[in-house]
Amino acid sequence: MRAMVLAAGLGTRLRPLTDDRPKALVEVGGRTLLEITLARLRAFGIHDVIVNVHHFADKVISFLAEHGNLGMRIEVSREDGLLDTGGGLKKAGWFFLDDPGPATEPFLLHNVDVVTTIDLRRMVQFHRDNKALATLAVQHRDSSRQLLFDEYHQLCGRRAGRDAKPEIVRNAPKTEALAFSGIHVISPRLLTLMKEEGVFSIIDAYLRLAGSGEKIIAFRADDYYWRDLGKPADLQQAARDLEHGVFSA
Repeated sequence: MRAMVLAAGLGTRLRPLTDDRPKALVEVGGRTLLEITLARLRAFGIHDVIVNVHHFADKVISFLAEHGNLGMRIEVSREDGLLDTGGGLKKAGWFFLDDPGPATEPFLLHNVDVVTTIDLRRMVQFHRDNKALATLAVQHRDSSRQLLFDEYHQLCGRRAGRDAKPEIVRNAPKTEALAFSGIHVISPRLLTLMKEEGVFSIIDAYLRLAGSGEKIIAFRADDYYWRDLGKPADLQQAARDLEHGVFSA
């Protein structure tokens, strides 16, 4: 199984920590976010990973070289301009299609700035059991951006703001609003269906495909620890959580 780590963002909310480094090299408990994410993937049995880079790209590349790619096969997808999640994945899509074996297997897409105890094995098995095109780890928690799912856990739409009118792409008698956690399991067929070009969010592609009948489903991760490390205060809380054994790095 292969994976992609989304690490190209500017990390503006983490300033001043990201004034001289990419957010992927910001540390929690003495380890960089990139190192924590890669170690988690390696523990899951993934050794082939592609990482997208942009902000201070050379520092990420140097870090990986100095640490022997952390014992993994790591490719780098350099973005001269930020492509967002969908554009970044599309640019790196060759990594998941260059071998007939892996090209039939689902892969993981993981934000570099989240720490979690979500059971990736269980999530991948859920994806396979449901024969989904994409499976998104979601939780019932407060968020200004929510995805809407029906009673069968299939994506139906989104709400882009707390007071915004929902965008519905599939009609359903009842929907539940859930917050996305930045972790996806994706079948490689998605890469052949992404008609969007340039800079675009993968959520836009998911919504279009869900509206055309493709199976984009929710994996409920409510019982797992999860934290977005978007602000310095989040890093401080994560460091305390790490010290108390809430998650491992």
